[in-house]
Amino acid sequence: MAADAGLLGRLAQRVADYRFGLRVGEKGRVAAVGDGIAWVYGLPSAAAEEILHFEDGSRGMVFELQKERLGVILLDPETNVASGSLVSHTGERLEISVGDGLLGRVVDPLGKPLDGLPPSEVDGFCALEGVSPPIVARDFVNRPLYTGIKVVDTLIPIGRGQRQLVIGDSGTGKTSLALDTVVAQAGQGVKCVYVMIGQKRSEIALVIDLLRRRGALEYTTVVVGEASAAPGMNYLAPFAGCAIAEGWMRRGEDVLVVYDDLTTHARAYRELSLLMHRPPGREAYPGDIFYLHARLLERSTRLSPEHGGGSLTALPLVETEEGEIASYIPTNLISITDGQIYLDRRLFAAGVLPAVDVQLSVSRIGGKAQHPRIRAEAGQMKLDYLQFLELEIFTRFGTRLEAGAEAKIRRGRLLREVLKQERLMPMPALFQLAWMIAFNQGLLDAYSLDDLPKVLQKILDGVVREPLALDASRDEWLVRLESWLSA
Repeated sequence: MAADAGLLGRLAQRVADYRFGLRVGEKGRVAAVGDGIAWVYGLPSAAAEEILHFEDGSRGMVFELQKERLGVILLDPETNVASGSLVSHTGERLEISVGDGLLGRVVDPLGKPLDGLPPSEVDGFCALEGVSPPIVARDFVNRPLYTGIKVVDTLIPIGRGQRQLVIGDSGTGKTSLALDTVVAQAGQGVKCVYVMIGQKRSEIALVIDLLRRRGALEYTTVVVGEASAAPGMNYLAPFAGCAIAEGWMRRGEDVLVVYDDLTTHARAYRELSLLMHRPPGREAYPGDIFYLHARLLERSTRLSPEHGGGSLTALPLVETEEGEIASYIPTNLISITDGQIYLDRRLFAAGVLPAVDVQLSVSRIGGKAQHPRIRAEAGQMKLDYLQFLELEIFTRFGTRLEAGAEAKIRRGRLLREVLKQERLMPMPALFQLAWMIAFNQGLLDAYSLDDLPKVLQKILDGVVREPLALDASRDEWLVRLESWLSA
């Protein structure tokens, strides 16, 4: 009902703005149709991305402009468009409804509900293909986005408004890491949009069920492009999710959007481009594949207070083959984003979960968004951990090391064990600071690797029972830590 009221309001405004006068219109006809696209001739004034109406009531979006004809993406799955059907202009661009009514909902790339519920309340509409905010409207990324994952929040931090790529082979935990991040936003004042591109229906159902059971669906909108859908729908899915997120960002709110995944999106765009007879380039992708993802991810930013102060954080996922991060699509996305979290198959097989390779992972701007106390404790920790990884290689050959090197290796193995974490167990920022202080001050050195889980649980219970402020001094934390560990 609310959606109908919003549509009626827009129609009423058009009627009020209508003025009588002579108008010259154009009518086109469908030349051919198939594979989710149609070729149309007879509309010389059509613009790129304009919405067209077919005589059966269905819609299409202009995707390809040629001298004699137009390539059009069909937007309605149930359509009776046939060769010879009439087509007319609208002068409109594709928009999607936005607002709090979408929280907890599952929608397709056009905003139509897929959860069996009536249309949601509409706060407004946002264009799928929007212009990214100009430089003067942006602000520095200076607030952290806590993922609840120890290795990420301490060594590869993410800030609100950042674009952080999650990269790795199939089956290394990319989706799990993204879902953990969404679950960790409970109570953080961050709304989430989870975009599933070209996923099987069974996988979609599992993700939605997990979010519902963890209570994360209350502050999340799921945008679904099914594997069985036409390539045009999967092409539009991430832009629809971005538009929904932008609606909240422009209201001054913080939003996290997950694109799962952009490898499938690139393949859908390649299929669509080949169907439209565009010339193929490297790996048969069209020449503008870099621009495709650049214009999507550039819309993620932190706005200045004069423009609302909202933020849009993007977590695009991309799949590699045999760990080859230098392949075409991953290379493009690495150059667009502000850092990457690389998940390694060998670490996954060794039981180091999450399987984050700290050597190949980086966050170029997230460190500036970290809390000063956490940044101070994590500063030397990553360098020490990287030195440990280099030293550990020599131990595989039975090389005898001096006492100092052996101590570094022992502490490195201790830190690797600390950084292990089960799925769907987000850790608060206070706990992150607490265990780092305990590790840096040597309070964990006396414990074996097998005892570490119990020790960390003591620290977590103490943080929950007797919380300290993040700004508390190291001496205050040490007093508390010693009392918790001795209990």
